[in-house]
Amino acid sequence: MVTPAAPSLPTPTPEPPRRRAGLAGRLVIAGVVVGVAGAGIWALTQVTEPDRTPRRVEPPIVAVPVEPGSAVPGDVLPDRQPPPDRKPPPAAQGGQAPDPIGEWANRVSETIEVPARALRAYAVADLTLRAEKPRCRITWATIAAIGRIESNHNRYGGATLQEDGRPSKPIIGVPLDGSPGFKAIPDTDKGQLDGDTQWDRAVGPMQFIPGTWKRFAADGDGDGKADPQDIDDAAVAAGRYLCSANRDMGTGKDWWAATFTYNNSVEYGQKVFGLADRYARGSLGQR
Repeated sequence: MVTPAAPSLPTPTPEPPRRRAGLAGRLVIAGVVVGVAGAGIWALTQVTEPDRTPRRVEPPIVAVPVEPGSAVPGDVLPDRQPPPDRKPPPAAQGGQAPDPIGEWANRVSETIEVPARALRAYAVADLTLRAEKPRCRITWATIAAIGRIESNHNRYGGATLQEDGRPSKPIIGVPLDGSPGFKAIPDTDKGQLDGDTQWDRAVGPMQFIPGTWKRFAADGDGDGKADPQDIDDAAVAAGRYLCSANRDMGTGKDWWAATFTYNNSVEYGQKVFGLADRYARGSLGQR
């Protein structure tokens, strides 16, 4: 949840093999930079500091060659790598238009146990932030890890992730009323986003409180509306939040600082790390 003292939703547990408690110990990744190119995918593993960061695996949109010795493809200037189309491409005459994001998401989805529709949102968020804030170097895997913890990829409480990116029923957290373990945050949006006119509640797949959403709101799918329940919008907004304060998520120091501002908990940060590492490895066919 994007407020240091506010808790996230209770742990979603629809699939026992993916319970959050079993992910905290996976904190070791390779300490070398590895570039992997193929089928339009640029993959990179980077460890820059002793505390380490999850590996970067590039979403397969615009395959921009990276000069030898370049550490992070995200360093490519925005004018050389424009933001991707945010909506799935329409059908072209005589068949479907190429959709590299969708093809990648469908291929990786089963391997890492993340819905393909959610993967599309995380990949587009990565590429959008790469254009907006190229210095940040945030990864789709980190955004996906937070989406898993906060709402099970917009499927918390029996909701299903629909093709339009929204849950089948709104995802709204508990009232932040100052109860034990909860920060007291009186209503700031007159209940517009959370339906509560007394206290604020975290909303949507990335669990934004209304005040934070107002600051970082995004229209991730280009439909003209910023909706915290829409995984496309929420994923970009989460990236903006994590990248704020001029952070470089390619460094261990800033990666951990950003994660702790999302939820000020060492255990939370460890779980995000473990999931991000698992997703990145899985997308490359590694364990």
